[in-house]
Amino acid sequence: MPQQDHAASRRSRLTDVLGIDVPVVLGPFGGVSSVALSAAVSDGGGLGSYGLYGYDGAAILKTAAQLRAATAKPFALNLWVPTGSETTELPRTEFDSYVRALQPYFEELGLELPDMPERFMADYGEQVEATLEAAPAVVSFVFGVPAPEIVEEAHRRGIKVAGTATTVEEALALEAGGVDAVVASGMESGGHRVSFLRPAEDSLVGTFSLVPQVADAVSIPVIAAGGIADRRGFAAALALGAEGVQVGTAFLATHESAAAPAYRELLHSPAAGNTVLTRALSGRLARGIPNRVISELAPPAIAPFPVQNWLTGRFRPTAAAAGNTDLMSLWAGQSARLIRHHSAADVLAELLAGA
Repeated sequence: MPQQDHAASRRSRLTDVLGIDVPVVLGPFGGVSSVALSAAVSDGGGLGSYGLYGYDGAAILKTAAQLRAATAKPFALNLWVPTGSETTELPRTEFDSYVRALQPYFEELGLELPDMPERFMADYGEQVEATLEAAPAVVSFVFGVPAPEIVEEAHRRGIKVAGTATTVEEALALEAGGVDAVVASGMESGGHRVSFLRPAEDSLVGTFSLVPQVADAVSIPVIAAGGIADRRGFAAALALGAEGVQVGTAFLATHESAAAPAYRELLHSPAAGNTVLTRALSGRLARGIPNRVISELAPPAIAPFPVQNWLTGRFRPTAAAAGNTDLMSLWAGQSARLIRHHSAADVLAELLAGA
């Protein structure tokens, strides 16, 4: 069936709300989003997403401009809502102890030990202001419900708002907060578990269970995420009541992504079939392929978020450039073994075959 027939057959409330042609959303990646991949998904009729974790206002505006230059289609920018649990201040002695725990990795890569920064993460208010100024078609949030004034201002500017839930209660909170669509993210998803009403360990609901419960509980469109990598997952998500899917790992493995070549190669290997939940690399629970950092680090050597994320972020880029997967974040979902394609267009085509 020609692609335009697939698109016509998959029109839904979600595609109408988001202004897209097919109900496929690119999962936003913190640190490995790329303009090329986001644009490719948008050009294919889906919603390309770009993760803004760590970006200041100037970087956000620059990225939005690059996305607009790369695609004339709608795209989404993604922000992390502060949960209130972030460690914003740390005694110098504690900081030094966490650095010592990571010292072997810095030495292995020939890097100097980092000094304590003025802050460990970007200013959320600045991020929101820049994102609204950038005016993407959609702004999506993880780790919470955006404040009412943010949702109102987004809507005033013609920006749609999406939120991410890992439980039915979170989905209801997001709907009450005025979002236009909710991503139901099952525990199979790669990367961070974005729970916010209960601890992540107490919110590990599988996609197959979560999606129909959320679809029954809310009146806004539901986007299924977690363990979806091919046409079968797409079809199953629709059968469960979702009006679209969000796919991360299968797109992360394409040549358009910003993942290092060694990372992409690993995603296409049998090793990607084994994933674990860990706090070792960021201080927050996340799903990825196990490596040496994950196997060697354990409490109390793991700093709280965002300190641990900042610290490992001082050596992870160097490790990625060197192809050293033992010292990288290798986020991946539980269906990575289903990955077959190396281009965003082929992943989209595979998913839409489930229509």
